[in-house]
Amino acid sequence: MAKPEALARTVAPASPGSTRPSPAADRARYDRATAHLDAPVAIVDLAAFDANADDLVRRAAGKPVRVASKSVRCRALLERVLARDGFAGIMSFTLEESLWLARSGFDDILLAYPSADRAGFAELTADAALAGAVTVLVDDPAQLDLIDRSRGGTQEVRVCLELDTSLELLGGKVRVGARRSPLRTPDELGALAELVQRRPGFQVVGLMAYEGHIAGVGDSVAGRPLRSRMIRLMQAKARTELASRRAAVVRRLREVADLEFVNGGGTGSVESTVAERAVTEVAAGSGLYVPRLFDNYRAFHGRPAALFAQPVVRRPGLGVVTVLGGGYPASGPAGTDRSPVPYLPAGLSYDPMEGAGEVQTPLLGAAADDLLIGDRVWFRHAKAGELCERFAELHLIDGDRVVRSVPTYRGEGKTFL
Repeated sequence: MAKPEALARTVAPASPGSTRPSPAADRARYDRATAHLDAPVAIVDLAAFDANADDLVRRAAGKPVRVASKSVRCRALLERVLARDGFAGIMSFTLEESLWLARSGFDDILLAYPSADRAGFAELTADAALAGAVTVLVDDPAQLDLIDRSRGGTQEVRVCLELDTSLELLGGKVRVGARRSPLRTPDELGALAELVQRRPGFQVVGLMAYEGHIAGVGDSVAGRPLRSRMIRLMQAKARTELASRRAAVVRRLREVADLEFVNGGGTGSVESTVAERAVTEVAAGSGLYVPRLFDNYRAFHGRPAALFAQPVVRRPGLGVVTVLGGGYPASGPAGTDRSPVPYLPAGLSYDPMEGAGEVQTPLLGAAADDLLIGDRVWFRHAKAGELCERFAELHLIDGDRVVRSVPTYRGEGKTFL
């Protein structure tokens, strides 16, 4: 991509021989680095972020990694990771975000979800630079109709088709995977590609297939050996079925269009996705921050890089402290795994009768007795980029100091959802 001016920097590679600091050492560094800041406060540990980026590149085995912006939601950190070898392009989550990023200097943006943003399509089709930088997702002819009704100009729209990756069992009676595209077969994808190619103002340039039931489901859940075994069996079958079907779809599409890219995978499936010859690039984003939901994988173990701290404001009694707020649930099915987890100091847990509260959060454990009013408890969010919807600023830490404070999308006045 053409890098914005802010990227004119030297990126130091992570040291292969470096050792991971202990949690206690990390806590001491984070406390020292942010001592001048009032909590709540959010940080990104740059050493951990860069080490995670290097690990994603290693796992991708020579294929480029497209960064999923919804898992980062900070332009400065998108710039940082895209300045590293092995990363190329952004996978965005709304058309408004895509256009904003394109206007900011990023020039390879794949919109990973269909859009009904008529004003956005009017802008896209009226501007040659934007139309050349942004590729939109289509899985239904009605989406082409909406784009045509919204046109503000005659610029050709770059189109990516999406393949449904879900695993169907028992003749389709059982379905495993996210409900995304309605297109499953080579014939279905081929027919839509032919329709797009015949239609003036559109050009098929890529295929996307996100195997969320592999990439987003950990296969080694602590304390759940039977569940973990069942997940591994499901994923093994899903990988085999999808590899065959994706290859057939790509062969069919290449009869119709000159595909620039075939995108697949996510942080949790990098190795298996890039092993498919049909795939030209892999998507990943959560693996840069490593939120708590990404602790349950056998294939990789990242370093938690994005954290937030809440101050201790009460000491109700032995073995308990209360911190300010912190009830930041993640999206998805409601459950305890969607709550942030108390991380540092180790040994704290929620009061099961209160959980993570909007205004106050009691925390239980022996570690509570060593905490004083004003001390910090560091949390990990359940998901990656959603943390940035709670904070306007991320403080970037190198060693035991803040080297830069950068706005999140929210801090730039861009919520997009």
